[in-house]
Amino acid sequence: MKPRIILSTLFIFGILGTVFAQIKQADTATHYRSLIPVNKQKRISNIDFIANQQYAFRSDFTDGDYLGSKFKMEQFRMEIRGWVTDKVYFRFRHRYTSSFEPQSMDKIIKGVDMAYINIKLGNDDKWELMAGKFCVDWGGIEFDLNPIDIYEYSDIIEMADNFLSGVGAKYNINSSNYIGLQVYNSRTQTYDEIYGNDSIIGGAGITASKAPLGGVLTWRGSLWNGLVSTLWSYSLTNEASGIFKNYAAFGQQLNLNKVTIAYDFKISYEDLDRTGIISKEIPRDQYGYVLRDTRYMSHWLRVDWTFMPKWHLCFDGFIDDADWMGDEDPDKTTNHIRTAFGYIPTIEYHPWDNFNLKFFAGYVGRVYNYSDYAKSKVGAKDYNTGRVMIGLISPLKIL
Repeated sequence: MKPRIILSTLFIFGILGTVFAQIKQADTATHYRSLIPVNKQKRISNIDFIANQQYAFRSDFTDGDYLGSKFKMEQFRMEIRGWVTDKVYFRFRHRYTSSFEPQSMDKIIKGVDMAYINIKLGNDDKWELMAGKFCVDWGGIEFDLNPIDIYEYSDIIEMADNFLSGVGAKYNINSSNYIGLQVYNSRTQTYDEIYGNDSIIGGAGITASKAPLGGVLTWRGSLWNGLVSTLWSYSLTNEASGIFKNYAAFGQQLNLNKVTIAYDFKISYEDLDRTGIISKEIPRDQYGYVLRDTRYMSHWLRVDWTFMPKWHLCFDGFIDDADWMGDEDPDKTTNHIRTAFGYIPTIEYHPWDNFNLKFFAGYVGRVYNYSDYAKSKVGAKDYNTGRVMIGLISPLKIL
């Protein structure tokens, strides 16, 4: 009997111990602090956590020859943004489909698009200040769109350093019109990393600037009760000592009931070939002087037609001209080097009204035509490329 009594006693004490342990845990749990303090939990409602993605199955062609097919994450940018107070806003966006190397100028990795704070001033919030790494307010409708909604950029935007460190100020004329000014580093890398330490060839006296800065003045407008939207800008950037880049962008969009039509005109005059397309076409190790006096001009058009509920037909088209304005080559018969065309017809399906995700199918066509001078000088040849794509796009809002 004794073993049975002992076992029963142990069993009873085990049950009591478990009960008291559970009671103790229940009691002490009330003393643990929440991971997010209660007095700060309201801030979550003012913070967005977004996974911006464009994912597709694509098939590529060059001059009509099939190159292959693959799945590809075309864009993936993780973003967190929100209000810390009624006056202080922050935004951080990291592009995972870009370089992770810290840049020599601003010491932040190339893949970080934005890491800045924005502060509203005064009781009427007319003035705003910003500081950090931000999207330079170049102007133009194309550049203002979320990158995941762009299937292919025109040349000037594709080749530019679009996210730079600096400071900015904005004056809000009203809820849909503002004038902005930004001052920023002209690049994320050093002069030698971009132009090479041999860039003095063909340009005696060129030295790196001690203050490689730029500035952009922007006007965003809304006219006739929102019928027309505008985004115009002019920027001046110091590339080297006494060497500048002048860039202007004029974007406007017509907003109709089921159709939007956007058109951008962009032009860039560059004392040094900052865009770099001509330098790649005419190698500088053989013709160093091509680094000087280039001009790039772009016409960009987008038409978006909601032809049925949830269905959109879209067309992007652009023409990019690249000209070398210098006269160092006595054999040069024209300033024109290359014209590139782009055409992108797509169909998009938006299945949900309350969730921003769309499926798309489309084609990206590019045609590159060279001048007779470029063909004879460096053997450039006309060619074309194509890309068939099927995929999805979503700024997936997690919070």
